[in-house]
Amino acid sequence: MSSDPMPEPESPVTSEEFRRACGRFATGVAIAAVMDEDGTPHGLTVNSFTSVSLCPPLILICVAHTVRMIEPFRRCKYFGITVLAEDQKALSDRFARPAEDRFESLDWSRGQTGAPVFAGALAIIECALRDRLTAGDHDIFVGEVVSAHWHHGEPLIYFGSQYRVLEPDGLSTRAPSSLSGPEKAAE
Repeated sequence: MSSDPMPEPESPVTSEEFRRACGRFATGVAIAAVMDEDGTPHGLTVNSFTSVSLCPPLILICVAHTVRMIEPFRRCKYFGITVLAEDQKALSDRFARPAEDRFESLDWSRGQTGAPVFAGALAIIECALRDRLTAGDHDIFVGEVVSAHWHHGEPLIYFGSQYRVLEPDGLSTRAPSSLSGPEKAAE
């Protein structure tokens, strides 16, 4: 280890530089969803989803303050995470773009906790909201997992601003022309 002092960065990183650097990290794609007090479902596409702890089982999602439906997430007792399979790109796109009723004419159901979930997913995880933290321009929602179910299949992956799918060898990814990324993700 060097005892030399850390040099100061020349200039702060721009939002675009930061976005592009983070885009080099491959992630899965999920839908986070809640029911509001009136029984109306709200949801959005997220790739800022991660496990936090095994004991107790905790996960987190991050939601931008600019997302119109952030208030139902802030007021919820429970939220659901639907981890999308490679054939659910259309669902990801629908929930990544602004729309009044993203759930209209979709096949969704209420999970064990009442949170909206979707069939055909790789995993459905339902959580009790345990904590909400503000970090920069996002809220971090920490959920304690109260129900988790999974199925075999291949994931929908997001990398370099494009959807990806696993190659048959399971060790590499490809971005077929039919899987371009959403025009603007709703975080």
